[in-house]
Amino acid sequence: MKLPIKIILCITVCLGLGFLSGYYAGSADTEWYQTLTKPTFQPPPWLFGPVWTLLYAMIGVSVALVWDQEDVSSGQRSSALMLFVFQFVLNLIWSPVFFKMHALVGALVIIVNLIFMIVLTMRAFGKINTTAKYLLIPYLCWVCFATILNASIVYLN
Repeated sequence: MKLPIKIILCITVCLGLGFLSGYYAGSADTEWYQTLTKPTFQPPPWLFGPVWTLLYAMIGVSVALVWDQEDVSSGQRSSALMLFVFQFVLNLIWSPVFFKMHALVGALVIIVNLIFMIVLTMRAFGKINTTAKYLLIPYLCWVCFATILNASIVYLN
C-alpha cells in the first residue's frame, strides 16, 4: 500500500475513533458539566472540535509515516506502533471517563498516564521517522494543557 493511502486510512481511523469517543461520552453541553466550576483560562467549547480534528489528522499522518517506514526492523516498528495504540486507547477513554462517568480524578489519572505514553511514543517514532515524532508535538502540548484543565476542575470542585 502506498503512503498516501496509508495517510488517508490513518487519518480516517483516528478521526473516526475520536468522533465515536466524543459522541459516546457526551459533551461540555451537559447539565452536569455546566454545574462544574471551571478555571478562568478554559477555552470556549467550540474550540475543542476544530483543535481535535487538526490533532487527529496530524496523529494520523504521524502513524502512517511510521507504518510506511520499511527500512527499519519490523520489531522496532511494531513496538512503536504498539506504544501508539496504547496511548491512543488512553486518549479515547478519557472522554467517557470524564464526561460520561463523571470521574474527574479517574480522568486525571488517565491523562497523566497519556502524557507519559505520548512521550514514549514520540521517542519510539523519532527513532523511525523524525517527522512522525515532530507531528506529535502539538498533540503533546494540547494534552498537557488539557491535563492542567482537568486538574484545575478537580481542584475547584
